[in-house]
Amino acid sequence: MKRMPVALLIMFLAATTQTFAQSNPFDMSPERPAVEPSIELPEGTDEGQPTSEPGADASSPAAVGGGPDGFRRYIIPFSALSLTGEVDERAWSMYLTPAQAQSAATLNFGYQNAIVIAPEASSLSVFVNGELVGEGPIKASGTAETRSYALPAGLLRAGSNDIRFRVQQHHRTDCTIESTYELWTEIAPETAFISFADAQSAAFASVDDIRAVGLDDRGHTQFNLVVPGMQQPSRAAGLMRLAQGLALRGHMPAQRVILSEGLPELGKPGELTVIAGTVDEVSPLLPSLPDGAASGSVAAFVRDGETNAPVLVLSGPDWPAVQAAIEAIAEPMDRPSNVPRDVINTERWLLPETPVVAGNTRLRFSELGVETSEFTGRRFRSRFSVAVPSDFYADAYGEATILLDAAYTETVRPGSRIDIYVNGNIASTVPFDSATGGILRHLPINVTMRHFKPGPNLIELEAVLLTEQDKACAPGAPASTDPRFALFDTSELHMPNFARIGRRPNLAAMSGAAAPYRNSAGVIPLFIDRADADTLSAAATFLARLAVAGGQPIAVEMIASPLAAGTRNALFIGTLPELPKTVLTQVGIDPSRQMSWGSAQAVGRGADTQKAIDEWQTRLSGGAWRTQITALQDWVKQEFDISLSSLRILPQEQSDFVPPETATLLLAQGANPTDDATWTLVAAPSAKQLSDGVSALADIDQWREIAGHISTYEPATNAVKVVPVANFSFVQTRPASSGNYRLIIANWLSSNILFYAVLLVTLSVLLGLATSSMLSRLGRRP
Repeated sequence: MKRMPVALLIMFLAATTQTFAQSNPFDMSPERPAVEPSIELPEGTDEGQPTSEPGADASSPAAVGGGPDGFRRYIIPFSALSLTGEVDERAWSMYLTPAQAQSAATLNFGYQNAIVIAPEASSLSVFVNGELVGEGPIKASGTAETRSYALPAGLLRAGSNDIRFRVQQHHRTDCTIESTYELWTEIAPETAFISFADAQSAAFASVDDIRAVGLDDRGHTQFNLVVPGMQQPSRAAGLMRLAQGLALRGHMPAQRVILSEGLPELGKPGELTVIAGTVDEVSPLLPSLPDGAASGSVAAFVRDGETNAPVLVLSGPDWPAVQAAIEAIAEPMDRPSNVPRDVINTERWLLPETPVVAGNTRLRFSELGVETSEFTGRRFRSRFSVAVPSDFYADAYGEATILLDAAYTETVRPGSRIDIYVNGNIASTVPFDSATGGILRHLPINVTMRHFKPGPNLIELEAVLLTEQDKACAPGAPASTDPRFALFDTSELHMPNFARIGRRPNLAAMSGAAAPYRNSAGVIPLFIDRADADTLSAAATFLARLAVAGGQPIAVEMIASPLAAGTRNALFIGTLPELPKTVLTQVGIDPSRQMSWGSAQAVGRGADTQKAIDEWQTRLSGGAWRTQITALQDWVKQEFDISLSSLRILPQEQSDFVPPETATLLLAQGANPTDDATWTLVAAPSAKQLSDGVSALADIDQWREIAGHISTYEPATNAVKVVPVANFSFVQTRPASSGNYRLIIANWLSSNILFYAVLLVTLSVLLGLATSSMLSRLGRRP
């Protein structure tokens, strides 16, 4: 009887604890953190040990713990991964060696979401090779949460493995279309990795395993080329080819190449160290050389004793033997430059691979990776990618067509619509006509090709659905489970025939498809101002990125003067003060700023101050009428898509470009002095800024922004600024044909509407005069 009060007290405390353990009330505090959330695994846990059971939360030691022999591979190929809207997913692939595929493995990641997401109606799912490995509610609005899922035996395979993150997100209180933009779930790259229990699987057995170089915790990949004799001019071309071969094998979205003469710190994730040199040069760097290095060419991996990291050794008794080892890496990546590509390999950051459309083609959505989907929410979004060749010239008149197979119920009200976006720009809008629902079979939606550019293009289809149920938005009502919209994978994208001709300058063609360097049959002249580590690293990184864009290595030869380029397409890389003035003049850079760009003395000089004062006086004196003209120009542009550039008969002169002080890197393109080849310049104020700037641009997110006549990179905002092409010349890229010329003329006249109007009036007058003359001769006279 004396134990009864104690039992009642325990029951009371348990009930009280359960009451306080309920979920936190709805909080209107700021949602998205100002900085990337720091998500850490619990202390006292190691990597490499699989979870005790599938779906175990990573907050428990058993979920992420492991022995000291395990290792991890980061899996997110982006600097940040944000899944937005009511439904969203991202898919890519990662390469595993046979040993890694056979090892026991665990997938770990941390995430945080918007506070307005209702966890009971929202979920985050992870798929590996098409199999669901983990799914759970989205409930990390207050603090970041980590999750871990043991991967079933036999799921991973040697080679490419598909990884897919998918979310379904529902708003707590709001049912408007605008509220869907408040839904987001972010996965921090430094928390997303696969833990392998077998430490021996970290080793590389053959050069094919270079594809498994992987990522660091920011989504970057780095190749460290250790070359004791790198400053010898005769070796530069071979090192550039090695960098391209490594990049094509790795094929990661953000790859950097660093050249040095000494060993870097080994064992870092997402890095591969390659030692290239003769036996005498590399012997001091290694405790022992691979067998056969003293007598012949060797390309083999050795393992560092302390970090267990693989190190690739390319060596031999002399440099020709080393060159042969380099060819073992690069030669398998070669392909004929005159053979067009059917697909562009984007699988490491976007699945499926992007098909190349060169003319009249119809592609089913199922071929583009779009699955049949049923949707119960308010804003449905799906995406796919297609590529156009480097000589694409249909941005002023061309239209693609989406033949849409879809269905919607009678609950969808008038005012609902389907929007099509191309590279983030709205390209078409189609309203739902019927108020009683229906099935759409191959509904044609014309999509302007104004926003297409050479290389991959991201096309997004968005269905905005309005219903009476969402208009009422009863508080506490459960999320609807009845589908109101369906998209079928039998839908098609029809790309018509379009004009095919190259343009000079056109940096977008270079960034999208490595033109014109990929299509050059001969060797590309490469000018480097000096053979120091930073400049060589910048050149190697740029050529590696160019090789990935073109899908093949680009053969280069070193030149010491622009005159040696002759009539060939050429590349010039270096610091602006060290580059020849001839190159600057040809690509449109103001030579007077050659020595002052980036220097502290160039900021705030008296001449610049006076120039700024004069500009302000001119601006203010004509402020009233200038404002009216500007407003009129904006209105005409918005309503009729007509700009002043399209109202010119003669081409606009391109003024010399003055690099801004906020930029640390510029890319410029122009014709050579004889106007029969393309010169591209990559320059920075200093060698260190050159290396860092090219490394930043090598990220696929920045690289795809390169376009126009000149592009500059500003590190403060991590942005690429583009100077459009004011005057260009055509470059023949395919055999002449009347059909292609007709399309070229159509696009040119659409870009120069004033010339078209004058030509139309002239032809009308000539037709009237001819008709009058004919009637006067043949008509009946009174």
